[in-house]
Amino acid sequence: MNRATLMMVGDLILDEPQPDSYFEPSRALLKTADVLIGHVEVPHTLRGSEQSTDVPAPPAHPDHLQALAGAGFHIATLAGNHIADVGPQGVFDTVDTLRGLGLQTTGAGATLAAAREPARVTAHGVRVGVLSYNCVGPRESWATSRKAGCAYVKVLTHYELDYASPGGPPTIYTFAAPESLEAMAADIQALRAQVDAVVVALHKGVGHTPVRIEAYERAVSHAAIDAGADIVVGHHAHILRGIELYRGKPIFHGLGNFVTVTRALSVSDNDSPERLAWARRREQLFGFAADPTMPTYPFHPESRHTAIARCEIAAGGVLESGFVPCHIDGSARPEPLTRPRGGDQVVDYIRQISAAAGLRITLEWQGDWVRVLPA
Repeated sequence: MNRATLMMVGDLILDEPQPDSYFEPSRALLKTADVLIGHVEVPHTLRGSEQSTDVPAPPAHPDHLQALAGAGFHIATLAGNHIADVGPQGVFDTVDTLRGLGLQTTGAGATLAAAREPARVTAHGVRVGVLSYNCVGPRESWATSRKAGCAYVKVLTHYELDYASPGGPPTIYTFAAPESLEAMAADIQALRAQVDAVVVALHKGVGHTPVRIEAYERAVSHAAIDAGADIVVGHHAHILRGIELYRGKPIFHGLGNFVTVTRALSVSDNDSPERLAWARRREQLFGFAADPTMPTYPFHPESRHTAIARCEIAAGGVLESGFVPCHIDGSARPEPLTRPRGGDQVVDYIRQISAAAGLRITLEWQGDWVRVLPA
């Protein structure tokens, strides 16, 4: 039976010089993957100007994407809240540069139809297809029939005041617009007929907040699997989320950060009043201050726990699923961990955040990686 090893990582922000160096501890492992997928968070371009009314991310240099090719990546997902921050030029240049380096892309393009086109690769005779959707907005990032941007699932938020106290804290309900779910399901069903394994990448969740998984996240993830996906992987929150098995198929609700180096969210060394204001407000909203000794890694302390998702796949879908635990070191480099080298600390963290989110799984070491099994 033909089988292949598929690996996936979370957010990638290559906004510092010599981005190759940040992959040094993980490169050898990443290159063992037959299919390697990562999410490119920001546009890579020397053109364009800020377009977003959200907190815009500065574009990174297109040459920095060479680090992904050097680390062995095959597919880059692009549907996220920052990909269109500097307009269509940023989308075009990011897609063109990645494809020029030999990577397949999905999730962003010159039109919505182009953004919804899947990426496809074949490894050891196993055909893999990948789709990518932005679930967090802003609307300026969405592609249309005449506008470059990203593929998306429209998520609605409803605030309900359940008692007689105007101005009090409401109950918050989140759910996907039905027509948006139907469009995603149609994409998955069409791809399902063409490949052996379907991966759906969702840019989703509340950022910089441990444990929390909103109602829409599980609903959209389940809808993807119901439509024919074999694996669902999440990113955007910049911190690990729990893992779920639904109908026997893995949902990695958030892989957190991988190589995410930027000064855009640092309180110090920030040349943008808007980003500086957001960096300060973020500390108030999410209750953490970034480590001042790591100016290029302005993220939640718990986000230094991270993981590389690993799935063994074949023509029948997923044979085994799990992850390689990793730790982001003091130089902001993700380092894979074996059990003797402290991997249990990350495994215990994933076990705890999964249980706290109501996700029932068993984690079991198998050599240098950890399998996810039913509880």
